[in-house]
Amino acid sequence: MEAILKKRIIVVLILFFGVLGLSLSAAAQDKAAETKSEVPELTAFHDIIYPIWHTAYPEKDYAALRKYVTDVNKLAAPIFTAKLPGILREKEAKWKEGVATLKTAVDDYNKAAAGKDDQALLSAAEALHAKYEALVRTLAPVLKEMDVFHQALYIVFHTYLPEKAYDKIRGASADLVTKAEAITKATLPKRLEAKAEAFKKAAADLLIAAKTLDAAGQAHDHDGMEKGVDTVHAKYQSLQTLFE
Repeated sequence: MEAILKKRIIVVLILFFGVLGLSLSAAAQDKAAETKSEVPELTAFHDIIYPIWHTAYPEKDYAALRKYVTDVNKLAAPIFTAKLPGILREKEAKWKEGVATLKTAVDDYNKAAAGKDDQALLSAAEALHAKYEALVRTLAPVLKEMDVFHQALYIVFHTYLPEKAYDKIRGASADLVTKAEAITKATLPKRLEAKAEAFKKAAADLLIAAKTLDAAGQAHDHDGMEKGVDTVHAKYQSLQTLFE
């Protein structure tokens, strides 16, 4: 009887830890998704935009453009109801605006494909591509270095700070300094060269804020750490605003 009881206890423990492991794994995956600057539904739409823009459009293959309507509608529909990951929550308004213009472009493409005006179909295909690209640019970070910094800051600001997890903030602060330094060394694309001076100053301010946070962490100054995280977040927002 005792042996049977022990076996049952072992089975229960195995099941418990198995479920716990799955829960932790799911939580980790959710957190990773929250810090990724990507909307899978928008990425998937590229599968149909590519043949439209790079093959059918330049070749004026009107039959193909009309045939693609089904796939356009199928891949566009999920975009209209897609939710942004947490790290992109500040772009919600522009995202919704971009989605609305994409939906109009999809509707126009449907109408053109159903008609007999080939030039109108080409124009609709061009507009569809333009609105898709505009929506992609809405989400895309200006610099990969800023995106990398934001991913680290997101966890600190939205998880560690509310939980007052000072040890975790202290552990992340040096990494924020390193990532902020990378931003100061980054080069803006040519289309944004006019903002170079403002970018340089904002990036320098961000680095100072990150170093101040790190110093507070090393001193175990909890109040300073909380204020430091808020300041780093504010400085990053100021940097990001330059390109909006």
